[in-house]
Amino acid sequence: MVRSFDDFKLNKQLLRAISEQGWGEPTAIQQKAIPLALSGHDLLGIAQTGTGKTAAFVLPILMKVKYAQPKGPFALIFAPTRELALQIEEMSQALATYTDLRIRCIYGGLGPKEQIARLAEGVDILIATPGRFLDLYLKGHIHTKNIKTMVLDEADRMMDMGFMPQIRRILEVIPVKRQNLLFSATMPPVVIELSHEFLDFPEKVEITPQATAVETVSQELYHIPNMRTKIHFLEYLLNEQPLEKAIVFVRKKSTAENIYKYLSRKDHGEIRVIHANKGQNTRINAMNAFKAGEVRVLVTTDVSARGIDVNDVSHVINFDVPLIYEEYVHRIGRTGRARKEGVAITMCTHSEEYHIKNIESLIRETIPVKPLPAGLEIAETPFEEKQDMAMEIDRQKRRENPDFKGAFHDKKKDFRKKPGKGKKRRR
Repeated sequence: MVRSFDDFKLNKQLLRAISEQGWGEPTAIQQKAIPLALSGHDLLGIAQTGTGKTAAFVLPILMKVKYAQPKGPFALIFAPTRELALQIEEMSQALATYTDLRIRCIYGGLGPKEQIARLAEGVDILIATPGRFLDLYLKGHIHTKNIKTMVLDEADRMMDMGFMPQIRRILEVIPVKRQNLLFSATMPPVVIELSHEFLDFPEKVEITPQATAVETVSQELYHIPNMRTKIHFLEYLLNEQPLEKAIVFVRKKSTAENIYKYLSRKDHGEIRVIHANKGQNTRINAMNAFKAGEVRVLVTTDVSARGIDVNDVSHVINFDVPLIYEEYVHRIGRTGRARKEGVAITMCTHSEEYHIKNIESLIRETIPVKPLPAGLEIAETPFEEKQDMAMEIDRQKRRENPDFKGAFHDKKKDFRKKPGKGKKRRR
């Protein structure tokens, strides 16, 4: 039974860094994955976000590489987003404080000049997004012949984002003889396919059932008639609830901007917004300010759901229900981290109820429905929004039953010309 990090027989430098992080007993994923990774096994790890899986693969790598050597890198860690890559780098640097290991992080969204210069200084452990890695490899800035370990983190997200072709190209240019570690929060068919290509007789570690919500998160579901009332409810939460540090998730960049502009005009504390159209420096600065406690509310799209590692997020608010159902787990996993309690609030219109049912099926539990607070201003639903929701419900029903005709099926007959009203034929 593993009761402390001393039981892993890590070196003194790593144990000192772990102690400074304030970690006590290793998490479940760390207890099971670290010994297997240290023994050289290929590993398939299924674990929710917020369970400590980053350290589960970083610590064995730091233990194996130990000290800086020429002609690196010796370990590759791939992440699907810039935010997650930076998070892994931050954790790796903290754990490698008392070593001389050179940890580099490369990602898109910025010019490559500075990253190339850092690589030229030497690298032992390289953290990268697949696109930027291939770009710099093809230009001759990365040497792969000494790679001994390769990690794919958030594999399900990588597949969702279409990285399979890049991953296959990367597998062609790195040594065949290596240790492979694949971590994922869920196990959809594409990840199973990738594991067959990527792993060699792997040990499987599954800490919780796939797509299970974190137990320390209290989930709440509110049925709300329209967008305007969602805004009113969000304001109510910010005014009446103890939201010390909250993340508001939305589906669209335009919605994120509109919420940010609206809330910024009110007295709700410091608000920031991040999405794919924001520059990399803007996103990094917003994230750092949020981590430092200078920002009360962070409004974001799902681009950041896997890259926010902040232990004291009190609330996650799903302003929109995610259409990729696994994202619900990743969103609410931003709170309730490091064994702390958190609250996940989801707003749901009539046209989003279909997705809630599918999410509940995925996580194998029912999200508790809460009544709207007394006195909340309920806005009237505009005609155009009613039409959009009705058409969306038709699409959902047609998805379930291809023979379903829909409420709008017979509308076109209203526009047909009535008999005798056409132009007379010339004789």
